[in-house]
Amino acid sequence: MEYAAVRHFADKRYCYALEKGRFLIRLETKKGDAANVTIHMQDKYLPVKYHDTRNTQNMRKAYSDNYIDYYEAVIEMDVICLRYFFAIEDQVGKVVYYGNHDFYDACITDIEKMYDCPQSLREEELFVLPEWAKNKVIYQIFPSRFATDQDVPEEVWYQAPIDHKADLKGSIRGIINRLDYIKELGADIIYMTPIFKSGSSHKYNIDDYYVIDPAFGDKEDLKELVSRAHGLGMYVILDGVFNHTSADFFAFRDIREKKEQSEYLDWYYIQDFPLVMEWGKKPNYKTFSYAGLMPKLNLQNKETADYVIDVAAYWIRECDIDGWRLDVADEISHVFWKRFRREMKAVKSDILIVGEIWHFAGDFLEGDEWDSVMNYQFYRSVFDLIVSQKMSASAFAGNLNFMKGNLHQGLEGYLWNFVDSHDTARFSYSVGHDIRKQKLAAALQLLLPGMPMVYYGDEVALDGGADPDCRRGMLWDERRQNQDILGYYRTLIRIRHNYAALTEGDIIKQYTEDTTGLIYMERCLQEQHLILIFHTKQGKVELQNLTGMSDLVKDEIFSGSLGDYETAVIFKKK
Repeated sequence: MEYAAVRHFADKRYCYALEKGRFLIRLETKKGDAANVTIHMQDKYLPVKYHDTRNTQNMRKAYSDNYIDYYEAVIEMDVICLRYFFAIEDQVGKVVYYGNHDFYDACITDIEKMYDCPQSLREEELFVLPEWAKNKVIYQIFPSRFATDQDVPEEVWYQAPIDHKADLKGSIRGIINRLDYIKELGADIIYMTPIFKSGSSHKYNIDDYYVIDPAFGDKEDLKELVSRAHGLGMYVILDGVFNHTSADFFAFRDIREKKEQSEYLDWYYIQDFPLVMEWGKKPNYKTFSYAGLMPKLNLQNKETADYVIDVAAYWIRECDIDGWRLDVADEISHVFWKRFRREMKAVKSDILIVGEIWHFAGDFLEGDEWDSVMNYQFYRSVFDLIVSQKMSASAFAGNLNFMKGNLHQGLEGYLWNFVDSHDTARFSYSVGHDIRKQKLAAALQLLLPGMPMVYYGDEVALDGGADPDCRRGMLWDERRQNQDILGYYRTLIRIRHNYAALTEGDIIKQYTEDTTGLIYMERCLQEQHLILIFHTKQGKVELQNLTGMSDLVKDEIFSGSLGDYETAVIFKKK
């Protein structure tokens, strides 16, 4: 056994409360090393010779990624503080005992050589997530290009390729007029990229956070959008660009005018004067990337932090929005995000807080900052599995299990799983307009746990290369839409809504086959028993043992085989 791969910390990453009196404890080992793991527990304060509180519980191998096995146990307890250690049996039957980061050949009896879990502390750190958002389908809208309430010539609306400066006159009123379409698709949540006053089409350089960009409408339009969405059983999430502002934001404009005499110097990270804002030159102040027109806010300054907190709370109070997606959120401190969570949850207890981060974000997802992230691990895995085809089926499953094994158990139903966005090329473009491959990506996105985020137009095969071409006008002319894939998206979302076993069910069997590209899993929830099969390669794969059962995707009896990049959801009668 490779001792260096064994990993556990008695903190809220590996030992946390699921609810009062119910805890999850997790241990990592090298993949394939352990044959069996047992957790040994006892009360810290009651001496064994007077009150023998010792007990053991087998740990199950909950997940395996490409390198690590994750063992978990759910513990019922009512103590002041729990002491525990692990007994790890290897493949040849040797048992080693692991406690407080050391290994022992004999069973541990000294409580100081055990791990320590104070129950009240962990329960006070309980990760409370908005129940309404779990496993919901998100529809991402780029407001300037989604829908308009004005007369825009077709040659303007459907221009391709498109650049940043194109004005398609998209508006909030246009979105309101298309709510029935979004509802019919099956989306539960509308997420809009920034809508506040800005001189750009993307609005990620904001001039005024308290004003809806006049090109989109006004506050009353947003109120109406949220109200009507709520009436249809949908939710609305806004994009919070709090890492940086535009160069025309009042505080930075004051610095440009008054230089060293400005009262807002501490709102930014100014190194010296004169300010270097020329294109092609590195700014002498912190910015988003090195974009001189997007100066970075100093949220360590209390006045700046107070301003941003007030902005975020204002739109919750004024328009009853349901969440914030936070732009470039990993470049802002944990101290600020902890405050942000406390204050937003005080305004609306079930507000959803989601960070944009392009890498693993475990340190932001411990229950006191964000509720979720945009799941780039999922995006990259789908890309490598289907587009570049550099990833095997088993490696894809391993990547998903890495997230499960390294995040709070409750987060699986909250990760924003996407295959493209306003920051990436369209998936249809990436796969060379191969609809079979896009259907497979949609199935992986929409039939697995999480919050699948559909980028507007994907459901009708809207084309577009890298930013800004991925932000073309929505295809409203049905002659331009791919009706086949639209029907497919609607079918998958309907299945997702009708069969909770897909997202909530226990996995009773799963395996992958790299030679055939098969990903197979069975999930059960009450009377629902579903078999989920993704064929991730070309060719034909036979599954004759399932012949005669109902395939929910094709709405017909399963033929016993899957073709190129096909997916089946088999309803198995109990």
